[in-house]
Amino acid sequence: MNYEQVVKNLWRHGDGQLPDQAARVKELIRYATLAPSGHNTQCWRFRIAEDAISILPDLTRRTPVVDPDDHHLYVSLGCAAENLSLAARALGMQGEVSFHAEGAGEVHVTLAPCQPEVSPLFEAIPVRQCSRTDYDGSPINDEELSLLQAAGTGQGVSISLLTEKKAIENVLEYVLKANGLQIGNRAFRQELETWIRFGDQEAITAGDGLFARSMGSPPTPRWLGRWLFRALLRQDAENAKVARQVRSSAGIAVFISQADDQAHWVEAGRCYQRFALQATALGICNAFINQPVEEASVRPAFAEALGIVGGRPDLVVRFGRGKTMPRSLRRPVESVLVTTASA
Repeated sequence: MNYEQVVKNLWRHGDGQLPDQAARVKELIRYATLAPSGHNTQCWRFRIAEDAISILPDLTRRTPVVDPDDHHLYVSLGCAAENLSLAARALGMQGEVSFHAEGAGEVHVTLAPCQPEVSPLFEAIPVRQCSRTDYDGSPINDEELSLLQAAGTGQGVSISLLTEKKAIENVLEYVLKANGLQIGNRAFRQELETWIRFGDQEAITAGDGLFARSMGSPPTPRWLGRWLFRALLRQDAENAKVARQVRSSAGIAVFISQADDQAHWVEAGRCYQRFALQATALGICNAFINQPVEEASVRPAFAEALGIVGGRPDLVVRFGRGKTMPRSLRRPVESVLVTTASA
């Protein structure tokens, strides 16, 4: 299949042909894998039990430069768990999510029969994307902001929606400072390059990573893409692009955890995923601008500037209306299942 055919086959709702429980469980995992993850690493594994699915961290897919404490990794598990829970309800199963800290930590989703409920958030799963492009600058109305606020709030996780120009510029100051530090870090550039898929066939073969088309760049052979990446990734140009994109947005959402631990990181992921799906249902785009929470030297000052006391700013997300971008890809369900031999 070519890229367009792969996207059509991947980003879709099921056809309802699920003859048994095993097929339904695999369909739940397929929906879970449509969640976002840092650099689209898909840093998860799924273990199937009789009445539950566990989501385990795949530490072989860490990004230790941009995410040294695995914060984004556990956020990604939370995003996958939220998709799984929403899909379970749509297929007639109540999916109760809990985090277990033993070992490397894992997320358990217990399944019990219930009346099927197809929610707008579930419907949005195969439409949602991180839209890395300029938005149109149009405002979001109060009713929409209220829905986003409710969706992005969870247990021990709050969300601050910033729509005033002064507040956006205040956040942008820290985004640009942290972005400059990252672009100036050779290890960061090298790690980022390893996760970029420059051409269509490379993206299809890998099934993961940051696809050039999804970031607004034309597909190229890897040798050419690497050369262009190394030649053109410069602090001034990247900061100018980030500033333009942030200023084109209707607002910025900051997700804040009461405690800085894996359980709250997972919950932050669930909150973000609901926010992103609610935004999608409203025709609103979103994209991460996580630089000030990724750079440890910037994060404390960023938190202080936002008046955050005793918590951690987890995620920073810009939102607004814009165009649909080309899709990222995913690995098949079979490649993320934990078998008895590998457990």
